[in-house]
Amino acid sequence: MKAETLARLRAARSERRPVARVATLDGSVDAVVEDGEGPLPEPVLEVARAALKQNRSHDFEHEGGRWFVQVFNPPLRLIVVGAVHISQPLIGMASGLGYDVTLVDPRGAFATAQRFPDVEICDEWPDDALEALGVDGRTAVVTLTHDPKLDDPALHVALRSEAFYVGALGSRRTHAQRVERLVEAGFDEAAIGRIRAPIGLDLGGRAPAEIALAIAAQMTEALYR
Repeated sequence: MKAETLARLRAARSERRPVARVATLDGSVDAVVEDGEGPLPEPVLEVARAALKQNRSHDFEHEGGRWFVQVFNPPLRLIVVGAVHISQPLIGMASGLGYDVTLVDPRGAFATAQRFPDVEICDEWPDDALEALGVDGRTAVVTLTHDPKLDDPALHVALRSEAFYVGALGSRRTHAQRVERLVEAGFDEAAIGRIRAPIGLDLGGRAPAEIALAIAAQMTEALYR
């Protein structure tokens, strides 16, 4: 690997930028693809874009030669707004699925290390927290407080971001009221339509762990489909 290539890969990882390394197996080409662009033929760039989207490194053939695309996506990340009962099993499941999890809740009585051991806890107001964290295309955002004062600010940031999943807990009636507030805040139908609500796949469960499972399953579906 070229020193220049290695330096770009390290910089991209530290800044959570998705990039792919594309090289010929004979070593004649060694390049980095970022934002879908690079000093490569368009068919090769298309392969790199698809690999980044699918998060899958693989070899392929181009004009009679063997190439390899190596994906360097940022780690998946889940931002959970609300230190509630559902959050506890959801955080455990997401961690097991490879997500870096951050719990956001300014209510110190709920977001404690005793209730959420080994979890990064942010006690900032949700919109400030999400802005500071930087929501990108490898991030899922889940709001669970049922409190518009906390959930809505987080949704405002999430809907303006490239988050691959945005989910909000609440009944259909609660979500209808949420939609009214978002329309008043200036969000259009397409943006509001990104919210998964009622949250989670309809698995039929009602216990906190069952709802968490439905959310984790829906996140997985959104990531790959």
